[in-house]
Amino acid sequence: MTLQRYSITDRPLDVTEVISLVEDRNAGAINTFIGTVREMTKGKRTIYLKYDAYVPMAEKKLAQIGDEITSRFPDARVAISHRTGELAISDIAVVIAVSTPHRADSFEACRYAIERIKEIVPIWKKEHWEDGTEWIGDQRETKAYPAGKPGKEDLS
Repeated sequence: MTLQRYSITDRPLDVTEVISLVEDRNAGAINTFIGTVREMTKGKRTIYLKYDAYVPMAEKKLAQIGDEITSRFPDARVAISHRTGELAISDIAVVIAVSTPHRADSFEACRYAIERIKEIVPIWKKEHWEDGTEWIGDQRETKAYPAGKPGKEDLS
């Protein structure tokens, strides 16, 4: 399988593979962000999560984030992978890797990437708690999708 720099997948994520996509002989830093499924959320015990995405648009938005980063840091190399499907506690949901010549840029770019994912990428999740379930809308949890997915108006 050929690795893609910006991908949505239902398979477990391999941090080393994502890092390999940004390795560069001129990079003095490779920063990674690894988002995992936590057990406690707002005082509720999570049993597992289910992520879903509008994959074609989500991958385009991940690439857009990469472009935004490289427009600010021209020597940066970026790779982002997000998982869909059912994830258990401690499973990896997202891996972001950014290489740059200098460490401060790498840290800043990586943080920027996760915040932008939550703002613009059509990924949503269903929380499965001990006492019930709920579809969480956008990644910033500012909009709920009771049907589990955004409507057509949300995808334009």
